[in-house]
Amino acid sequence: MHIPHTIRVAALVLATTGFYAYVGQLVPQKEVQPPQETTLGPNTSTADMVKIGRGIMEGKGLCLTCHTIGKTGALRFPDLAGVDVRAKSRVPGLSDVEYFAQSLYEPTAYVVEGFPPAMPPMNQPPFSLTDQEILCVIAALQTLGGTPTVTLETKHKYSGTGTATPGTPPPPAAVPPKGTAQ
Repeated sequence: MHIPHTIRVAALVLATTGFYAYVGQLVPQKEVQPPQETTLGPNTSTADMVKIGRGIMEGKGLCLTCHTIGKTGALRFPDLAGVDVRAKSRVPGLSDVEYFAQSLYEPTAYVVEGFPPAMPPMNQPPFSLTDQEILCVIAALQTLGGTPTVTLETKHKYSGTGTATPGTPPPPAAVPPKGTAQ
């Protein structure tokens, strides 16, 4: 039996399209909404920071697109269940707050074995989390295996290196010492 060439090509195109449509449905899909504005003030409690941090993890930060909480098996990035317990001893010399700050500001400084160094810095585009928002995420992470201890006054190695809070003027430009060429 002879099948015309055009029918063969059409069948190949349909089979290929169907295959890629099927594979495309295997990739996790998540609808992304514009980030909600977070209002943090001097009276924001640690409990409020946890709620805000969890919202950032689910929304603006997109953390739960790649990370899971309480899942096992083949994971894209480390599961966050019990992460505060692990954070206290993951990198010698770093407290859980310092470890979380390092993980969010400089994620490739320490990469968990078995996972790729693919997490972007959260204080830079496309996420551009502010220092205060990152402190809220740290508070939320501390609840995963521990008790949150951070406040909006908590300082760490990366304090002051995040994106500016809306409405605050940029830092003054550095002025070279007199007598030096520019």
